[in-house]
Amino acid sequence: MDDRLYLIDVREPDEVADWQIPGVHNIPLGELEQALNVVPRDRFLVVVCAKGARAQQGAQILADHEIASAVLEGGMGAWAATYDSVSGDFGGAVVVQLRRRGKGCLSYVVGAGESCVVIDPSLDVAQYEDVAARHGWTITHVLDTHLHADHISGARDIARRSGAKLLLSASDPFRFDFEPLTDGRRIELAEQVELTVSAVSVPGHTEGSTMYQLGTSAIFTGDTLFLESVGRPDLADRADIFAHNLYQSLHERVLPLSDATMVFPAHYGAAVHVVEGEFVARPLGELRTTLPALVLSEDDFVAWAIANVKDRPPNYQRIVRINAGTEEMADDAAEVELGPNRCAIA
Repeated sequence: MDDRLYLIDVREPDEVADWQIPGVHNIPLGELEQALNVVPRDRFLVVVCAKGARAQQGAQILADHEIASAVLEGGMGAWAATYDSVSGDFGGAVVVQLRRRGKGCLSYVVGAGESCVVIDPSLDVAQYEDVAARHGWTITHVLDTHLHADHISGARDIARRSGAKLLLSASDPFRFDFEPLTDGRRIELAEQVELTVSAVSVPGHTEGSTMYQLGTSAIFTGDTLFLESVGRPDLADRADIFAHNLYQSLHERVLPLSDATMVFPAHYGAAVHVVEGEFVARPLGELRTTLPALVLSEDDFVAWAIANVKDRPPNYQRIVRINAGTEEMADDAAEVELGPNRCAIA
């Protein structure tokens, strides 16, 4: 965050503890007038709340005491829709990582020559179309790593708008037209540059969780493996079975890869420090030494996974229905997915 900014979140402490902008200072609206002595006068003040109404009241309190401030229009909803990106070369392709900072969502445009694929897009599909246009790429394929539970996927919308092929695992219960993935399916981006489906299913987080491999350089792990943890196995209410599946997926499909393979996950949590201009990604060899879960026995892994799952993502059942195609997306879609990412085991 810019050191010149001082963010004051006037929501209640439990709201802020649940979901916050990094570096924010929590002063509840009802306590703001009594806490003016801690408000700096030499920084640019921005007042934040859920949707903007309480922040407007907070800004007025500050103005009544001749303290200038601005309001984050749209509140935490605006934060949830904030993106930045970083790009780099891997395996003969350019990988563009789009980071949805307020949700901890990571998605990708991977391109070479004149073609690109989009992996795990969020709802704001213009972000991905703009990346493709800036690089002179045509979107040929759109992929989701799994049936998402914490945010609404933009995959169908991008495929419809671009004419690209929509590739998904039939092991997740999608109820719309798509091209089913097969293990080992290769998507050619340019001569000698291919994205490979490393498994039609690496079950654990969802039954159809799928990973995509870019040569020997990178793997897009979805919610199977994060930088700070692994995917939670309980969202389908079969935590014990899914935890065993997750262990096997990690040990049979991920951990045999080279230490130098760069791991690009679909999410990150509060424990991950995001740096402007640097990928949210780590070499697999580094994760072997920093994630204790990767060295547990299968029984210990399952016990740990079941014991450490926390609150489920807000509105996750409705989000799953929308992403599966069993419920139409309504006008309140952006509000439905508000809240923190909770797809990792804490």
